[in-house]
This record gives sequence, C-alpha cells and structure tokens, in this order.
Amino acid sequence: MIKKIIIISSTVTLLSAQSADDFAREQMQGFQKENSKFDTFKKETNREFENYKKAQEKAILDYKKEVGAYWDDPKLSDKKNWVSYTLDKKIRTSVDFEHEKITIEVISSNPNEARQKLRQALARVVTIDTKKVQESDPLEQKLQKIAKPDGIVDAPTKAEPILSGIMLGKSPTQNSLKEFVDKNTDDLDISSKESSKIRNDKIYTLSVKMPDNATLERSKIFYSDVKEHSLKQQIPISLIYAVIHTESCFNPYARSFIPAYGLMQIVPSSAGLDTYQFLYSEKKLMSDEYLYNSTNNITIGSAYLHILYYKYLKEIKDPQSRLYCTVAAYNTGGGNVAWAFVKSNDMKKAALIINSMTADDVYNKLLSDLKYEEPKNYLKNVLSRITIYEKIYSE
Repeated sequence: MIKKIIIISSTVTLLSAQSADDFAREQMQGFQKENSKFDTFKKETNREFENYKKAQEKAILDYKKEVGAYWDDPKLSDKKNWVSYTLDKKIRTSVDFEHEKITIEVISSNPNEARQKLRQALARVVTIDTKKVQESDPLEQKLQKIAKPDGIVDAPTKAEPILSGIMLGKSPTQNSLKEFVDKNTDDLDISSKESSKIRNDKIYTLSVKMPDNATLERSKIFYSDVKEHSLKQQIPISLIYAVIHTESCFNPYARSFIPAYGLMQIVPSSAGLDTYQFLYSEKKLMSDEYLYNSTNNITIGSAYLHILYYKYLKEIKDPQSRLYCTVAAYNTGGGNVAWAFVKSNDMKKAALIINSMTADDVYNKLLSDLKYEEPKNYLKNVLSRITIYEKIYSE
C-alpha cells in the first residue's frame, strides 16, 4: 500500500476556508466562460503560435548544430539547467539548479590561457543578472530576432541576481569575488581531456559546488511576489513554492520542449492563454521574454492554480482531494485527471466518483491510474515539498 502523504493541516484549511461558493463567485467575476468566439480565437492564435514555435525550434536546432562542431555533447538549457556559450562557442557554463553545481568548460591548446578563461567565466556566472543574460547570450539573441505573432504580450527582463547572493553573500565586493575565484580555481579543481572535435586542443573543466542551502536562498529572492499572489489568489505560499521547486528548481531560464517557460513552466498557448484572459479580460499570448520575468511568471502560475482549484475542479467537495487533483492537473491537465477516474475527460462525471472516495483513496487512485509516470512523480514531489515550505515560510 502506498504510504500516505501527510499535508500540514494549514494548507488544506486555507483552501477549504476559501472554497465556499460566495468566495468562488467573488473571485471568478470577470472570468468569461469559453464560448465559440473564444474557441475560434484560440484556434487561430494557436496556429500563429505553432508557426512561431517551429521557427524557435529551428533556431535552437541550428544553434545546437553550430555548438556540435566544438562539443561532443552540445547541451542546451532545459527546465533545471541553465547552459550558456560564449560567441566563439569555446567556453561553456552550466548551472545545475537541481544538483546545485556549476560546471565551466574551456576548449584551449594553452593551459595558462584556459585557466584565465575559467577564472573569467566563473567570475561572470556568479555575478551576472537575468537582464545581462538576456542581452548577451548568443542563443537568446537569435531567438529574439524571430518575428512574434501579432498581439503577443512582451515585457523587458528584470535585472535579478541569479547566483551572486548564494555564492558571494549579500554584499559582494571585488575583493570577495577575487577571493572566491582564487579559492575555486586551484589546480586540484581543474581537470582536462583531449578534445575530439578540435585537433591539439583540450577541454579544461572546473566544477564548483553551491552551498548546501542554495535552493532555500534562491527561494527567498521570489518571496515578495509569491506572498503577494498567494494572498490575491488564495493559494498557500507553500503550494506555490512547491510547484516552483518541482517545475524549475528556481531556474529563471527554465525552458522545456513543449515549450513551457520560466519558474512555474507556463505554456503560452494553453494555460497561459486561459490565465491571461482570467486576469486581464484579454485574449493574449505571452512571449518567452514575458514569462522569463519572474514577477509575470509567478502572477500567471499562481492564477492558474486558482483557476484549477476554484473553477475547473470546484465540483470536488473535499478540499484535500481537490488539492491532490489540482497538483496533478497543473502538470498533466484537468482532462487527464478526470480520465484517471472515469476514462474520459469529463470532470463532472469524475467529480461524482471522487466525492464518493476518501482523500487517501483519491491520492492512491491518481498514483495508480494517471496516464503517465511524470504526473505521478510530480504529485508526490509537490506534496512532499509543501510540507517543507510550510515549515520554512510559516503562513
């Protein structure tokens, strides 16, 4: 029997208290029910977005081929890894947010030159902010040149620290930066191997472990936005944080193949489109730059959790059962949650079955009958992290 996941009572209590009909009616004012006109708009918009997405995918594939001329494994950024190359593609910086590790690799024929470049790259990655990344990363520059669909919502990238507070402390100085770089570029920390792509060159690698509390310290950067939208959307702080942690490990440049963008992995053409309509009463797609802005991303992600809990899944009476279904739906969609119970996408029918079950049985049913393994693991991970963030950020 699957071990019961215990959710701290405050999370369920808050959601239960706010799920009364009067609150739902008040919060859902202004949300226009999808009608035939909106469905037509969505189809047209999705066609435009598909063309935009294909152009982005081609640019990414072309760039990956360019990088492949220098590297056996031409890695690019994903949900939990931020990967960046220099213009000449001979220096690669990888930040693994999940495993809290920085890896810098330099292709060079000269060990002294390689050491100097490793030092420069390390200094850069621990001090650069999100705005400078957007302005200087070669792949981001290519993607920004692609024509966006008409009417897409765009926004400038905020200048937010990525690693400086974690690696250098709250008030880094030139001296503290130099000390950090000196400490982490000792001979013992640098390895080398022959390059299979460029004759007579070697790949010099430097690995630096982040502090043990790196993920917690990263989470603090976003606290004001999380708290604000927790209150606005009546979604617990701990749930928002647990979703961010599970989706991206606080990687501001998280991007998945769908594509989904940013901290809470928003898909512009589905959840993003519905949520923007809910928040602003406008039918708009959001650009990747818009969703790399952490405030925008948390605004949209928190509102989508609200829509799932207070609208799409409102027929589920037990607040804890509804919480389980909300978490699963955030990952796999409400239709797939319904399918786990009635083998169709009809949530009203599924709610009748769910309401006849205990919360534990609902949880176990999701773990056994969701279509894919990913949402099953996602559900377990988010629920376990709710308890962690409840303790860290007492609500």
